[in-house]
Amino acid sequence: MHQDDDYGFVARQRPGRPPALARPYSWTEGRTRPTVELAVEARVQTTDLGEGLPEQRVNPLWTVTRLCVEPCSVAEIAAHLAVPLGVARVLVADLLDEGLVTVQATLSDDASTDERRELIERVLSGLRAQ
Repeated sequence: MHQDDDYGFVARQRPGRPPALARPYSWTEGRTRPTVELAVEARVQTTDLGEGLPEQRVNPLWTVTRLCVEPCSVAEIAAHLAVPLGVARVLVADLLDEGLVTVQATLSDDASTDERRELIERVLSGLRAQ
């Protein structure tokens, strides 16, 4: 089964079988650790430089820049691409290193219970929307 999304990324699945992880890890050249620490709830947004990238519909990095024109979390990126969080973190870190995205600060250590609850609800809402 092929499913083409709004960003041109094609997810391939065989009925009754879980998706293979080899392809997503090939996107990161086998790397499983990002160059910077990224929280699962970290909000990622495409920069002007990232918005100017030429269209490369089969490139997962280009797909992430299109997805993050409106800020979304690392967890949402992983859900959208149907990849493990580690892969999403490496992709975002690569884009961050190139200045193609920014990562907005998440909660500080002294965040209130309400702020923490709001963040969790926002991440869950984003994941459900995928």
